[in-house]
Amino acid sequence: MTMAGLEVGSITPVGNDFVFEVEITSNRPDWLSVVGIAREVAALTDKKIKVPVTARAAYRIAPGASAKQFRIRIESKKDCPVYTARIIRDVHVGPSPAWLKERLEAIGCRSINNIVDATNYIMFAWGQPLHAFDLDKLNSDTIVVRRARPGEKLVLIDGQQKSLTGEVLVIADTSAPVAVAGIMGGKGTEVDERTQHVLLEAAVFNPVVVRLGKRVLGLQSDSAYRFERGVDIAGTEYASFLAVELIREVAGGKNTVSVRSPLLEAKAKRIRVSLAAVHALTGAKDISAGHVKRILSSLGFGVKAHTKGSFLVEVPSFRPDVNLEADLIEEVARIFGYENIPTTLPPIIPQPDVIGPHELVVQLKNTLLSLGLDEVITHSLIPRDILEGFDPGSAQAPEIMNPLSKEQEVLRPTLLPSLIRCVGRNLNQKQEYVAVFEIANIFCNAGPSLKEELFLGVALCGRRSLWLGEGAVQDTPGFLHVKGILQIVCERLGIKLQECAFVCTAAPDIIEAHIGRLRVGVMTRIRREILERFDIKNKDVFALEIDLAKLFSLARLGKKFVPWPVYPEILRDISLVLKEEIPVAQVKETIRKLAGNFLEATEITDYYKGKQIETGFKGLTVSCRYRSSERTLTDAEINALHAEVLRGLTDALGARIR
Repeated sequence: MTMAGLEVGSITPVGNDFVFEVEITSNRPDWLSVVGIAREVAALTDKKIKVPVTARAAYRIAPGASAKQFRIRIESKKDCPVYTARIIRDVHVGPSPAWLKERLEAIGCRSINNIVDATNYIMFAWGQPLHAFDLDKLNSDTIVVRRARPGEKLVLIDGQQKSLTGEVLVIADTSAPVAVAGIMGGKGTEVDERTQHVLLEAAVFNPVVVRLGKRVLGLQSDSAYRFERGVDIAGTEYASFLAVELIREVAGGKNTVSVRSPLLEAKAKRIRVSLAAVHALTGAKDISAGHVKRILSSLGFGVKAHTKGSFLVEVPSFRPDVNLEADLIEEVARIFGYENIPTTLPPIIPQPDVIGPHELVVQLKNTLLSLGLDEVITHSLIPRDILEGFDPGSAQAPEIMNPLSKEQEVLRPTLLPSLIRCVGRNLNQKQEYVAVFEIANIFCNAGPSLKEELFLGVALCGRRSLWLGEGAVQDTPGFLHVKGILQIVCERLGIKLQECAFVCTAAPDIIEAHIGRLRVGVMTRIRREILERFDIKNKDVFALEIDLAKLFSLARLGKKFVPWPVYPEILRDISLVLKEEIPVAQVKETIRKLAGNFLEATEITDYYKGKQIETGFKGLTVSCRYRSSERTLTDAEINALHAEVLRGLTDALGARIR
């Protein structure tokens, strides 16, 4: 049962029987009954469920029957689609027989008397809540199903008096409410030892209305638990008939009046399911057409062969959760046994030819998370004063005409204030190192219209311990950390690092990030006066803000795969001294142009300054890897090529070879 979705929490022996405690999911109201569970067990064990066989005419109430003796008036069919009433006269109310009392008490239901116990027994057995009224305590021969009116009150069977509202659906006679529909009966009409004639109610109430009434009144009951999940509209009359038969067995009496509201004939759902779809969705090729038909039939579905390899399935009224072919396939799979479905690899899903902004954002988030950053989500509405000192500032922020609070005065024109506030809050919670990012829209005024753009914001602060070979090293973030993050992002987007340039500005704390000739964003060290406002003391915060529309426009996501090299490589190192302002990227680009197609890769293996290097200069060691994809290169030709590279570095960059 557990493997099929009916999780068995415990099995308790009670006398010569056992009580199963079963976890019921909210989408399966049919499992809130013994018959519903038995139906599942029958399907799992390949048995047939045994239920009382009764002729249709024996329990169906004919339209208009007994209408002159008793009437039902429903004010809203939406609130109550079906209402049936049966009058049983000359009953003898008293203790229930031992078998009935023991059955109810075994599942935790207190025995009241034989009439009430009979209705509870049918509810637990068939999932249809019922209620018995003392007929003589009703003030009219009419039952009215309506919303409560302002000022009405009702004393319930548990002794509580409740003030009713228009949100509560009630059962009433022509003068006052006598029960809260689907939840609990009233004290004034309850069945007791003096009762002689009983009105038996069986109905279907709107689950939403029952749930709302239960919440408003602060009530809970077994019947409300079932009504708010939905009861089988087609089984209402049958459950009512079985309850009458049981009452006659345990309390005597005779059914003299049977009346109901006009039935709503719900159109049966029909779904086509194919054997090919079963195989495709489950991966179990050994599920045969016979398996499909047997499983669905045993669960109460009507199954007809439609065409070769497919079935037309009629969904029973007690299965409102089944709407799609996939739902039927799930039923087949769980009864067939998930453990019997072979483990297979999923098919290869073709990648789209065009990668859109959403896919790029997902890839960008994965890259930043892999670098150890944490994603944060902050509000687009911010207070105006938080923008003081930022560029762009409050002058560019679109203003909210009717802000709900001071915290929601403007739309943010930059992500940085929200990120800095997030850093401050984390530091106040004793976090030693904070590395966060956010991908969100910023807003700015563009003439009469509002401009909205997608940006990436990154903020780093604090200190972290890194374990290297010689021990722990305290790492404090700086501009190089932010630069490294941007470079890795560019690399993952297929942007060559030699295209990235970082330009100092007049402000010493701001560095512009360029890719080619396009300015994509800025790196900044947040000024001390700004940090003070966010309660960040004695720490620096380095931030990055990137225009993602510009960045994504430069992405090159095409991948070219090459086979493993066949021929050996030749390594040559270059040690040189050059002016400090010459970027390393320019050195590598110069080597690439001079070396031609034989150069496979270059790598900076050493960077140094010291007494042997004069002021304003730096020392580099560059490792060059040469290889041909067609033949083995010789030392002679590589030596000649490498000599040309050395001369070119001297001429083009003024480098001095060491």
